[in-house]
Amino acid sequence: MTFAVSDRILLVLIALTLVTFSAPAFGLSETMLVLGVLLLAVIKAQLVVDYFMDLKRVRGFWRPLLTGYLLLVGGLIAWAFIPGGGG
Repeated sequence: MTFAVSDRILLVLIALTLVTFSAPAFGLSETMLVLGVLLLAVIKAQLVVDYFMDLKRVRGFWRPLLTGYLLLVGGLIAWAFIPGGGG
């Protein structure tokens, strides 16, 4: 049985969602937990941008714009949760 690329990406997204759901069981500190879940969310969003919005092969404006947006928003949220950071 072979899977299409979109099927494999969907399975990866489901697996990352299950890891996110079970993350509290790993016994991490609150800050590490939030940053880990945030990292997984950014990775999942980038997979959606690359494969389901089909921007992986796009040259020019859109892919860097959306990747930059993900990094900016993820970085600002991470900065708010780091002790002594923005929050």
